[in-house]
Amino acid sequence: MAPMTKMTDTPAVARRRAREKRTVSQMVGIYCAGHHDAAAATEVSHAGEPVCPACKELDDYCVLRTERCRKMECKTSCEECGNHCYAPAQRERIRAVMRYAGPRMLGKHPVAAVRHLLGR
Repeated sequence: MAPMTKMTDTPAVARRRAREKRTVSQMVGIYCAGHHDAAAATEVSHAGEPVCPACKELDDYCVLRTERCRKMECKTSCEECGNHCYAPAQRERIRAVMRYAGPRMLGKHPVAAVRHLLGR
């Protein structure tokens, strides 16, 4: 299935969209590794990390929402965006993931963590 990235994405916006999908997927992988049994990690996230089926579902949802984000060229973070792409229940789930994985990103994916913090 072909990606659903907007045809109007400039190369810079397309890179940012791809980087954001990878970063959130890495966070889901870190969260899953810290909260779920390793034996349950039967799926693979967008970033290539082993995850459980529930975390794979969240990862797929996040990737889809990032693909469809209409504000990618001008936003700094989803929290500050006026157009919330995530359903309320999913927003709470990803907040929990980010609260846990955010501080741990510096150790596992330092470049992605710094870029995420700088909003670039």
